[in-house]
Amino acid sequence: MEEQGYFYRDTWAEVDLDCISENVTSVKKHLPQQVSIIAVVKANAYGHGDVQIAETALAAGASFLAVAFMDEAIALRNKGIDAPILVLGATRPEDINMAAKFSITLTVFQKEWLEEAKKHLTTNQSVALHIKVDTGMGRIGVRSVEELHTIHRLIGEEKRLMLEGAYTHFATADELDQSYFQQQLELFETMIAALPERPKYVHSSNSAAAIRFPKAYFNAVRIGIAMYGLTPSLEMEKEIPFPIKEAFSLHSRLVHVKKLTKGDKVSYGATYESEEEEWIGTIPIGYADGWLRKLQGQEVLVAGERSPIVGRICMDQCMIRLPKYVPVGTTVTLIGKQEDQFISVNEIAQKLETINYEVPCIIANRVPRLYKKGGKIVDLKNDLLNNYQA
Repeated sequence: MEEQGYFYRDTWAEVDLDCISENVTSVKKHLPQQVSIIAVVKANAYGHGDVQIAETALAAGASFLAVAFMDEAIALRNKGIDAPILVLGATRPEDINMAAKFSITLTVFQKEWLEEAKKHLTTNQSVALHIKVDTGMGRIGVRSVEELHTIHRLIGEEKRLMLEGAYTHFATADELDQSYFQQQLELFETMIAALPERPKYVHSSNSAAAIRFPKAYFNAVRIGIAMYGLTPSLEMEKEIPFPIKEAFSLHSRLVHVKKLTKGDKVSYGATYESEEEEWIGTIPIGYADGWLRKLQGQEVLVAGERSPIVGRICMDQCMIRLPKYVPVGTTVTLIGKQEDQFISVNEIAQKLETINYEVPCIIANRVPRLYKKGGKIVDLKNDLLNNYQA
């Protein structure tokens, strides 16, 4: 499927934009009025769709967007997004003029980067900068007051550069033990206080800190995982003071149904053998779609009942043991709700022995994304999508 057009396979993901909107609204109500929301839409909005999520988050009250790389920011600009966009990761210093061209805010994370970037600056347009302070995450960022002062001075010497913000990132804000979080927060407060002047935006909170720690709000928070309706961690789940709604679901359809007799085998390695007569269905999704081989044995939903994946998951297909004969064309839900049954992203993450962040991110781009509003699949350009019925 190309951008909400027709597609020719029976596997797709659905993203409920009403859930995104409600999650952003819930966070906004939770925050003091003066605290801005920076919606994190990096990695194709955690696999949900960059421009669709960006537009929805902005409409719900976010005032800024954040991405990982400048390519992602430029892609949003080319799709018509004109809101402020911050690049959280490292940008090549020689690309600073592209940031000016597209009005993209860059992260300064060391004085050497800034010195090199200034050498390449040829544009007459200004570039907004946020200083990243490494308070203990250990990725990128300024680690001393001395370097912070040097960066502040270097920015001040160039009229085309504007210090717009400063931020840090917490490593353990989603953990019950708050000691390391407190250590990071205190160091960040010290670094901010050391700046000769406070920039327009000061932000430190990710979703977990925005939910749990008002003392870390400053005047902006970065909302990522909670915007998508997923918990920052299972251990802090009970601390979320408002409902968050999962926006992502994954579906397929039965393309083949067969009856096996006792002793028949299924898939590579013949690892599954039927113990009696049973119905087996094939669905067109596999590890090339991000439905990884480790999900063998995971249950899916068919006709409102849980059915296990049997045999090894193939590149493009996998097989499920049906509770009874079910006709070809029946919808199979791999993530999401069907009748009174629900398979959460957290359930899939647990089976994969990973975190929920990873699950929608690894569902490949060849899986079409469909968008829902008001419970209906919509074409964001042409209202209802008439050539598809879920």
